[in-house]
Amino acid sequence: MDMDVAIIGAGAAGIGAARRLKGSKLKVMMLEAAPRIGGRAWTLDIAGIPVDMGCAWLHSASRNVWTGLAEKAGVKIDRRESAWRTQHRDLGFTKAEQEAARQSFEDFTQRLIDTPPASDIAADALKPGDEWNNSIRTKVGYISGGVLEDMSAQDYAAYETAATDENWRLPGGYGTLITSHLPTETSLRLSTPVNAISLRGNGVTLETLSGTLRARAVILTVSTAILARGAIKLPASMQLWQEAAAQLPLGRDEKVVLEVVGNSPFEPETHVMGNPHDLLSASYNIRSMGLPLIECYLGNDSAAIVSEQGPAAAFAHVIDGLANLFGTDVRRCLRPLITSSWTRTTHIQGSYSYARPGQASARQRLALPFEDRIFFAGEATSPLDYTTAHGAHDSGSRAAEETLTALAKLAA
Repeated sequence: MDMDVAIIGAGAAGIGAARRLKGSKLKVMMLEAAPRIGGRAWTLDIAGIPVDMGCAWLHSASRNVWTGLAEKAGVKIDRRESAWRTQHRDLGFTKAEQEAARQSFEDFTQRLIDTPPASDIAADALKPGDEWNNSIRTKVGYISGGVLEDMSAQDYAAYETAATDENWRLPGGYGTLITSHLPTETSLRLSTPVNAISLRGNGVTLETLSGTLRARAVILTVSTAILARGAIKLPASMQLWQEAAAQLPLGRDEKVVLEVVGNSPFEPETHVMGNPHDLLSASYNIRSMGLPLIECYLGNDSAAIVSEQGPAAAFAHVIDGLANLFGTDVRRCLRPLITSSWTRTTHIQGSYSYARPGQASARQRLALPFEDRIFFAGEATSPLDYTTAHGAHDSGSRAAEETLTALAKLAA
């Protein structure tokens, strides 16, 4: 055997698995298709400013494993309440309208929890004729990247019930924190996509562009989009796992980052949303942690601008949105920096997972081990904390625990 355990994917789930296997005396190798680790946790250094292009918030922070790891490592945490629920200076959105929109969204969420539609279609929980239905759709787009007609009400409600309102930030970057926790003893191969996995004898064979590798067990942490389209060929008897992945598609969420230059009306720690009735509106996180940046969140319809029209169109779109609220003169204060492109990233192909109607149980099905040799992890396998980096980490730890148990049985 080349190794005891192969971990495919070096994102938060893979790192969580590697952390659990640390000290086990097993030979562990991590194979990552990209030329970097972190997956959807990616902090870029732009002119000395850490910019998170993927996950950026410690959601459910007090019970988030990364919070404890940050504290243990002495990493600074910004615990201030986010400005998401506010509209700076009530620009384009009166206080009465904000309250009405907020109440409609809360009522919608509560209906999903208390009286879920029999169809399990999240859109069926919308109140017919509610003038804020587009606002609800847009907010769900930021949260899950999906279309309500294609989303399980049960699955959406499960996350909302488990989540807390504690959302903290890491000035040094969430991606930086996550990648810093890959154990140094884990052997790592970057730019090494796995093309096929098969069972051979008492182990697992991995086909890569660099050659064939053998392991006693494998922990598979790649995205559901990769699994569903068969980018990694699995044994024919694993069709049920591939079908489960197909019921957990990745949504469309992108981030467009602008730099604020010169004198501007943009005050630190503020937030605005574009036209709340427009499905293409962005959510603007302005100068968070005092940085001279505006993070523009695009979900579903608006995120498609990045993948279908490209960065230039996305920059123009978000700048137009800010100019509509703050006045056209702000254009001189805004400099395009960078956009994410998760939907078009070959080895990921989307943002976070959501379950299709009637398919909330697909998360548990995807998490089941196969023949005690192939184990699954990733945010999509978390029943309550999907879409999060802590859900991904904990799923990796769970898969590693299953792997240790299985290998111990074989050795007995």
